Amino acid sequence: MEEDSDTREIMSSDTLRPLEEQEALEEQAALEEQAGSRSGCSGTPPFACPLSVTVEPVLFLSMFSLALQMPLYTQYLWDRISEDVGYNGTRRGGGGGCGNSSAEHEPLQKEVEALTAQWNLYINLGGYLVGLFVVILLGSWSDRAGRRLILILPSLGLAVQAAVYLTVMYLKLPVAWFLLGRICSGLSGDFNAILAGCFAYVADISDKRFRTFRVAILEACLGLAGMFASIIGGKWRHAQGYINPFWLVLATNLATALYAYLFVPESVTPDPGARLFSTQHLRAVYNLYASGGQGGHRTRLWLYTLCFFLVVTVHFGSRELYVLYELSTPLCWDSELIGYASAAQHMAYLTSLLGLRVLQRCLDDSCVAILGLVSNIAGLVVFSFANTTGLMFTGYGLCFLLMASTPVLRSKLSKLVDPSEQGALFASVACVEGLCSLVASGVFNSLYLATLHMMKGLPFLFGAMLLLFPAGIIGALWFRERRIINGEAAVN
Repeated sequence: MEEDSDTREIMSSDTLRPLEEQEALEEQAALEEQAGSRSGCSGTPPFACPLSVTVEPVLFLSMFSLALQMPLYTQYLWDRISEDVGYNGTRRGGGGGCGNSSAEHEPLQKEVEALTAQWNLYINLGGYLVGLFVVILLGSWSDRAGRRLILILPSLGLAVQAAVYLTVMYLKLPVAWFLLGRICSGLSGDFNAILAGCFAYVADISDKRFRTFRVAILEACLGLAGMFASIIGGKWRHAQGYINPFWLVLATNLATALYAYLFVPESVTPDPGARLFSTQHLRAVYNLYASGGQGGHRTRLWLYTLCFFLVVTVHFGSRELYVLYELSTPLCWDSELIGYASAAQHMAYLTSLLGLRVLQRCLDDSCVAILGLVSNIAGLVVFSFANTTGLMFTGYGLCFLLMASTPVLRSKLSKLVDPSEQGALFASVACVEGLCSLVASGVFNSLYLATLHMMKGLPFLFGAMLLLFPAGIIGALWFRERRIINGEAAVN
């Protein structure tokens, strides 16, 4: 019976097109009926958007604030720690870099690199450890209480974090105070809670045939916001320093919460009796992976989750090191060039969306995911040996399909569970993302520190080797699916 259920899901559109069309019509009718029931619920916003745009601006604005502050935050740590240790290596245009630092400055530069990586690790660990538990509660709670609250609360928490960062910069408090801001953000779910809410919302309102591309649109919103923020962030820091950009971060997070309250309609009917602090939310996530969702697809659910964990861990781990790698020798970039590089990195979200749309016309989703992993591996290998600006940007160019694998994995996971379990699923996925950040910060920063004097690019090479495992798993599952399809075709 389980094999029959697997076969029905993975058969090609040419084989079961009438059945798929019937299922799509039934699902669309269910969505319309659910939308009709939402019109009178208490979660209806004061102003509903007449277009099909729903949570895309929420994710765009949240990612914009995150991408604006992340490179600047690392550079601020670098500058503050440089002042503390007395390092003033020659800089090109200010805002980081090392220029032609003399041999006597080399030990100080290494110390600044090490301390900056350490504080990045400590501050991120504090936020992620708190946020892991909160995301599970909020995500599963949103299945009953509604999706809008899981969009509003984390946005307010991120605004509090920005306010704490501004206080540290104005008063020049010790950098350890950044940890307080991260903990405040973690207590509200952090950015991972917004991700969980947005992807669960899209799963609520989309049918299975178009879910992968709809998820990819959300991923593209991440890239577009990151690219825009990176371009203006470097120039703004170069012209006016750190404080003014962080005021925009604060305003953007407040605007995100306001937009979610005013314009995002509910995708589920809120239950007034739903409680946030309940063990039921933890049991819902546990039961999801213990029973395997609809049709008993527990093995596939675990395998795709493992693939997602490895892919996102490499994404987060390498992303944390890009700025440090570019600030130090032999690249010695300034803040403006770092902004352009970050924009090139986020451009991969858009090129991945276009590539996914084109490749889906002739390839299975699994094949598209494997091609995305190959693109990522090629870019990381180039990064590991990059000692010039040209090579570094060549690596960014090779990562043009960098984000093609994650929307495929999110979509495959979403299709393995019932519609009523989407919040619990994406809460667990967000929890996995938080765990990815935790593991990535610990492993990649520690590896960077350990190999700093030997081979600085070794963490990128390590990430490339890690990605071979999800590529192999996805390929094996795809081969098994094709074998089942061919066996069914032979029987028929």
